[in-house]
Amino acid sequence: MKYTRKIDFFTWIILFSMSFSFAQGEFNLPGKQKDKIKFQLINNLIVLPVEINGVELSFLLDTGVGKPILFNITNTDSLKMNNVETIFLRGLGEGETVRALRSKNNFFKIGDAVNVSQELYVVFDQEINFTPMLGIPVHGIIGYSLFKDFIVEINYKSKVIKLNKRESYTYKPCRKCETFALSFHNNKPYVDGEVTLGEDVLPVKLLIDTGSSDALWLFEDDNLGITAENNNYFQDFLGRGLSGNVHGKRSKISAFRLKDFTLKNVNTAFPDSSAIKHAKRIVDRNGSLSAEILRRFNIIFDYKSAKLTLKKNGNFNAEFRYNRSGIVLEQHGFRLVKESVKNKSLDNYGRSNEDNINISTVKSYRVGLKPAYTIIEVRQNSPAQKAGLLEGDVLISINGKQAYELKLQEVTRCFRGKVGKTIRLKIERGNKVINVEFQLEDVFKKKELPN
Repeated sequence: MKYTRKIDFFTWIILFSMSFSFAQGEFNLPGKQKDKIKFQLINNLIVLPVEINGVELSFLLDTGVGKPILFNITNTDSLKMNNVETIFLRGLGEGETVRALRSKNNFFKIGDAVNVSQELYVVFDQEINFTPMLGIPVHGIIGYSLFKDFIVEINYKSKVIKLNKRESYTYKPCRKCETFALSFHNNKPYVDGEVTLGEDVLPVKLLIDTGSSDALWLFEDDNLGITAENNNYFQDFLGRGLSGNVHGKRSKISAFRLKDFTLKNVNTAFPDSSAIKHAKRIVDRNGSLSAEILRRFNIIFDYKSAKLTLKKNGNFNAEFRYNRSGIVLEQHGFRLVKESVKNKSLDNYGRSNEDNINISTVKSYRVGLKPAYTIIEVRQNSPAQKAGLLEGDVLISINGKQAYELKLQEVTRCFRGKVGKTIRLKIERGNKVINVEFQLEDVFKKKELPN
C-alpha cells in the first residue's frame, strides 16, 4: 500500500541550481569526461564516500545489489521523504524477508558524479549493519545504479575507482588483459569460469560480488559434482546477509580458472543450503566470485557492452589464507580506557627543561572512549575454543599491543598468520581480566583417530 508521509531521516535539500536535463534515475558527470575517487579497502571490501540529499555517508560498492540500500540509521540523522512505499527485501541468510521503505527522487553524489532522481531502499532493522564487521561507519550499499551509467575502472592496489563517460572512453591496447562476456539477472553481473575439484574440471556460472570479502562461493550440487565432501573442510561462520547469518563449509579447491588466468589452492566456501535457497533459484548459477579474488586484478566493468576486462596486479600471487584462530571479532560499542599522558619536563620554577635538571613532574591520565572488539563466534575445535575463549569476551590486548590502538582488520590479520605463531590475548569477561595463549593451527589438520 502506498502512502505519503514525512520522515525525519536526513536533511532534504532541493538544489534548484542543478540542471534537471539529466535523464531521470541516471548518474552523470556535469562538464567532465571522467572522475577519480579514492576508496578505503577494508577486509577486501570497497568503501566509498557517498552524499545523499546533502549528507555525507559511506557505502559499500557491491555488484551483487541492484538499487541502493540504506541502513545503520541513528536518531541524529534526519531526512524528509515523500511518496514512500513499504516493501520486503530478501538476501542471503537463514532468516526471513526484511521490511524496507522505497523512496524516489533522492539526490546522490559520488565524487563528481550526480544523480538527481535516485530510487533508494531504506532498512530500519538494526541487525543489518556492516559497521561492527568492518570497524568503520558504513551506512549502505550501492551497485548497479552506479555501474550502469559509466565504464568503471577499479584499481585495488592504488585504492582508486575511475568513472568514465562511455561516449568518450577508449580502450587501451593490453596484451596481458583478458575480456569476458557478462550476463545479467536482476541487474546483477555473472561470468563463466572453471573450477578444479579433485580430478574434475567443471564449468561454473558465478555472480560477480564485490560485496563479499571471501574468494569463492560454490553452491553444492551432487548432480554437477560440486561438493566439499571430497576435500578437507571445516564448518564456519561465513558472514551476514540481508536475511541473516550464513554458515557453511570452508575448504580449498585445486584451481580456479578465468580463461588464461589460473589461481591455485583457492579458498572456497560452500554455504548451507538454507541460506541460499532463494539464490539457487537463478537458473545455472553455481556460486559467487568475490573480492579476495577480484582484488588480484585491475578491473574494467562495462555493463552496457556486457563485458569485463581483467589484468593481473601485484596481489595476484598472494597466498590464500584462512583465519587460523577460530575467532570472529566485531566492534560492539566502546570501552572506557584510562591512558597515561606524558607531561612536559619542567624545572622547579615551572619552566620547560629539556636537560632534565631538577625535574618536578606529576603523572597524569586521561579517560576516553575506545572501540570495543568483541568475540561473536568461536569455531568448534579451533585453537581459540581449546584455549577457553567464549562468545562475548572483549579483547583488551593482542601480543602486547592494546586492541584499541589497532584497526579491526589489523587485529583479524594477526589471526591469519603462519601456522605455529603464538597469539597472546588479554580479554575481559564480566568483571574479570583473563590472559589466554594459543598457537595458530592448520585449519585442515587431519584429526587423529582414537586408539
